Amino acid sequence: MQAFNFSTTAHLICASGAAAQLAEHCAARGARNVLLVTDAGILRHNLLDSVLPGFDAADINLQVYSDVLADPAEELVLAATAQARAMGADLIVGFGGGSSMDTAKLVAYLAAPGQRQGLADIYGVNQANGARLPLIQVPTTAGTGSEVTPISIVTTATGKSGVVSSQLLPDLAILDAQLTVGLPGPVTAATGIDAMVHAIEAYTSKVRKNPISDLLAREALRLLSTHLETAVRDPQNLEARQAMLLGACLAGQAFANAPVAAVHALAYPLGITFHLPHGLSNALVLHQVLAFNLSHARDLYAELAPCVLGERLLPGDGAAQFIAELQRLHAAVDLPLRLRDAGVTQESLPELARSAMQQQRLLVNNPREVAEADALAIYRAAY
Repeated sequence: MQAFNFSTTAHLICASGAAAQLAEHCAARGARNVLLVTDAGILRHNLLDSVLPGFDAADINLQVYSDVLADPAEELVLAATAQARAMGADLIVGFGGGSSMDTAKLVAYLAAPGQRQGLADIYGVNQANGARLPLIQVPTTAGTGSEVTPISIVTTATGKSGVVSSQLLPDLAILDAQLTVGLPGPVTAATGIDAMVHAIEAYTSKVRKNPISDLLAREALRLLSTHLETAVRDPQNLEARQAMLLGACLAGQAFANAPVAAVHALAYPLGITFHLPHGLSNALVLHQVLAFNLSHARDLYAELAPCVLGERLLPGDGAAQFIAELQRLHAAVDLPLRLRDAGVTQESLPELARSAMQQQRLLVNNPREVAEADALAIYRAAY
């Protein structure tokens, strides 16, 4: 067996209604001044209503930074960090989608007492190696898995940059389905497919694929594919919502240790150029990347087929059935099916391909090598 390392969030709570005890978990870690990092939509939809009273009862000073935007920019991260420092925060909570949780990770690191590194110093792998503040993550979407990954993605002047370090792994993640019941169908669909991509790419990753990530990826894919349509069609279904949260978390644990690849590499330029949600960007290129990889990953796709088809899997080409079922799911949840349906222009495709080639940290994980001409062909096929 090939040697491997596996790391994840130290403590995980998976229970509907668990977020109401957030203040208790902060107090148990000795916190007196807590900064909660989130976005304006969380406040607008009153998702903190069950959380805030606990902080008053525990006599904890809570401040809320609610200016997080999708694909957070450097300036946003630095503003949140400044607020944490000004209030003397001794614990950071990320509450929301991937952007809020990614921002919270960086704030917990950059606002730690005595921290000498700035944001520009920690881009890349294992550049952040100092201490950080205690960190709790509470996802409100079932997609990114950021609550269990050591990765934060930041939008810079030249594109997207990642900070990858075990120091970013949270101390606690709370998976509470009640926080996700108000998600619109398109958001539920896009984030759910994003999580499925995490599982698929972790399972087929050329780098650091391992038995634990494989187990997690298979179970994640089973949970997500089984419950996605129900969560979209019946948004109040707590059983489906909790299963989606757990599936996204397991997929996050998988790809945190067996990295994602070409789907994400081609999705990032779509998000940057056309401001598409990350999950939708993944969905729009997923099937064409799977087809491109088929010559090198057929057996692995066949192994994943039972996870999404169950008893509906027929004798014969499991890989082909796997890809067809993912296409069916994509269509069933009413997301745009083609790049042109999402506002992507045909003349932009060559520049998108050039931009995708900048994501070498992801492309090296793909089971089949991707050249710029290949990326362009994939975009054209997806158009």
